Amino acid sequence: MVTTPAALAAKAATATIPIVFFVAGDPVELGLVASLNRPGGNLTGTTTLTLEVGPKRLELLHEIIPAATVIALLVNPTSPNLAEAQARDLRTAARTLGLQVHVLQASTDRDFDAIFANVAQLRAGGLVITSDSFFEALTIR
Repeated sequence: MVTTPAALAAKAATATIPIVFFVAGDPVELGLVASLNRPGGNLTGTTTLTLEVGPKRLELLHEIIPAATVIALLVNPTSPNLAEAQARDLRTAARTLGLQVHVLQASTDRDFDAIFANVAQLRAGGLVITSDSFFEALTIR
């Protein structure tokens, strides 16, 4: 099971068939398992804790390039819930660090030339690419 909606649907469909999932969010918060160390029930799996590590990525970028005050953030608009949650959390982290964040969107390979041109035009000191299956699939190709 690769996506959160699929894992939630499988959980709703059966309480007896073992299910192994991979999700981006917190499986406890999503209601998939009782806890990370003792999931209980018929579900278990792994998570990237996408929302939890996003602000840390920004913080690390800021530590590496402390002079950068403008940062670009790349999200996939075809995953609106995930994109909005990640952008919200990173904007909050950016305010704490005194950074300005510009959210850019890409959902196809053709979008990247414009994205990088926009990053240059914004004079962004760095680019944070959010966790999304589209962006992760690009690294596999």
